[in-house]
Amino acid sequence: MKIIEITEMSQQVYDAFSVLIPQLSTSAVIPSWEALEDMIHSKASIVLAAVDSENNQKILGSLTLVVFRIPTGIRAWIEDVIVDEKARGMGIGEQLVRAALERAKAEGAKTVDLTSRPSREAANRLYQRCGFQARETNIYRYKID
Repeated sequence: MKIIEITEMSQQVYDAFSVLIPQLSTSAVIPSWEALEDMIHSKASIVLAAVDSENNQKILGSLTLVVFRIPTGIRAWIEDVIVDEKARGMGIGEQLVRAALERAKAEGAKTVDLTSRPSREAANRLYQRCGFQARETNIYRYKID
């Protein structure tokens, strides 16, 4: 298993996200080829993937690290951490998160944030194991129709 940055769109990437996205959210729509390609080439998005080097570089998980500058410095968010249900329990999520933290540091980020629903107990344990601490804050969302 190794962690790579996805820098080019391919059929393998499209196929992997077609399998992974429904496992993250039953209401999410599988992104189009163009949407995935745009994300991969976005200056703010760093797409990391866990690939099985013994199985034709099959993508078993991914996350997106979003790095951006604000007036108080460079910040980062980890979004959409997904590990294929068939590969869970193998430490892939932890490898992805730790790689994202290293990359955020290399990019100059001072903090890395993420959110996780309380019902995602295994994910929350993972984030705590990786050193994340719950914050006393309110999360607000404005839905644009």
